[in-house]
Amino acid sequence: MPLAKLDVMEGYSDADKSRLGKAVTDAICFVVPASPDAVVVIIEEHSRANYMRGGQHREPAAALPDPKDIVLAYLEAMEQRDLVTAGALLADGFEMHFPNTPAMTQLDELIAWAKPRYQQVHKTYSGIEAFQGVDCAVVFARGMLNGVWPDGSAFDGVRFIDRFEISGGKIRLQEVWNDMGEVRAAR
Repeated sequence: MPLAKLDVMEGYSDADKSRLGKAVTDAICFVVPASPDAVVVIIEEHSRANYMRGGQHREPAAALPDPKDIVLAYLEAMEQRDLVTAGALLADGFEMHFPNTPAMTQLDELIAWAKPRYQQVHKTYSGIEAFQGVDCAVVFARGMLNGVWPDGSAFDGVRFIDRFEISGGKIRLQEVWNDMGEVRAAR
């Protein structure tokens, strides 16, 4: 039974501490052959008055936003064609890569590229996973695409995987893999 004890400064919400406990549990299960139910995580809080670094009392850093929430907000905004909201979630230097196309850096480029391919597209998710990488969070969203072709006919059941890199609460990279080309070619 693995046991992890964490010391944090007061000020983090219960939701933030739950995310932290789940992340530590997942990290332990990644290395130790234990089920999540066997992992114990204890989070102890310390008041600002009882914490000093460099001879000074410190304030706790704000918790990072959940990268899955950032990705879902972005994808929802894109589906609604709310480019202002989607654009606000992108980092400087953002790039997106779609199958068989050069890298794009602007959402308007994506809209222009997609226009002759389909009228609308909707994603149904079968899973969303987030991991901490070396210098960013990595989020995978996977599932099925459905929507409307340019001629008005419907499509569905097209597999997709999107991979995102999140840094500083912003999306810096989106990579897309899907079967849209194969489904279009088979029509």
